[in-house]
Amino acid sequence: MIEPASSRSTGCPAYSQTLPREPRSAVVARRLVRAALTLWGLESLIDDATLIVTELIGHAIEHGRLASIRVVVSRLSEKAVRVGVVDRSKAVPTLREGSDGHHPRGVGLALVDALADRWGTEPYRWGKQVWAELREGETS
Repeated sequence: MIEPASSRSTGCPAYSQTLPREPRSAVVARRLVRAALTLWGLESLIDDATLIVTELIGHAIEHGRLASIRVVVSRLSEKAVRVGVVDRSKAVPTLREGSDGHHPRGVGLALVDALADRWGTEPYRWGKQVWAELREGETS
């Protein structure tokens, strides 16, 4: 975990919400991300973070096993956040290289990779969380 740059409070440590594993949940997830980043004063990260959460939800919809997923938005430091989606599949996502343009599947993680400062997977006994971190003032 990244330590805060100062001893000032960074706000609530995290927001999360359990949602149905279906495409319309992306709208609710984007709203949650937007609200958290606005409360934390990190508006400059909203566009990239909402696009990332949309892609992570799409991945969870395709690969998850149960009817629900969980969206988590956490503040790592004064200028850094982590956006994650938890599902009940143990399948670890991989970044596909060299898309020929005719198969749009698999480009979501390439987009996450391009927008995030870093991203990865946290395995759980029963599933996983795919997450991406963004930092204000840095470019990926």
